[in-house]
Amino acid sequence: MAEDIILETRGLTKEFKGFVAVQDVSLKVRRGTIHALIGPNGAGKTTCFNLLTHFLEPTRGQILYNGRDITGSRPAAIARMGLVRSFQISAVFPHLSVLENVRIALQRKRGASFDFWRSDRVLAQLNARARELIEAVGLTGFTDTAAVELPYGRKRALEIATTLALDPEMMLLDEPTAGMTHEDVERISALVKKVAANRTVLMVEHNLSVVSSLSDTITVLQRGEILAEGDYATVSKNPDVIQAYMGSGHG
Repeated sequence: MAEDIILETRGLTKEFKGFVAVQDVSLKVRRGTIHALIGPNGAGKTTCFNLLTHFLEPTRGQILYNGRDITGSRPAAIARMGLVRSFQISAVFPHLSVLENVRIALQRKRGASFDFWRSDRVLAQLNARARELIEAVGLTGFTDTAAVELPYGRKRALEIATTLALDPEMMLLDEPTAGMTHEDVERISALVKKVAANRTVLMVEHNLSVVSSLSDTITVLQRGEILAEGDYATVSKNPDVIQAYMGSGHG
């Protein structure tokens, strides 16, 4: 039986004025898995992620989502197809409460810009769903707290809640545990595992202990190219990967 591939790239390449940041990357993400994109600094992870989420246009290559060529599509159009990037700075309004932030994301999902002026009954329906999402990410005690006042790890949980409000089929997580305390890392890792139960997750992540505990498949990039791919046990024993991470053999 053929693998069920939800996201695929074919020969994805990005050049900046003669510098090749991503070169001929062909990636396949299986439906219902957690797939990690890792690599040493300067490996091209962020550029690759920005290509997948259409914050950058590829120089060459194709991106397919559910078998459909989405190369060059607008990020908003892709989000409507169910492919949503989390941890974009614009995802959270700092001076609105947790509840208001999640409700705005739900309004966006409905495509109704004027819900602000809707009846209390409509807003009450949104509130009920918003509270469910807030509970799902462990923020029930922070419902009325302004986003700007949340501890860092809790802000990340709110960003996941606003992403879930868009009901994504596939989530793209950009360094979900970056800059966190050990306690927050554990909390967000558990949350990623929970939200991945019925969807696909592709994440860029530096923390290798998070990668090892969460990922089904890992793609290692080096100098913009795929160096290795497989599960953690396979990838972590790969001599090329060990060398890349130890920093030896670099020119």
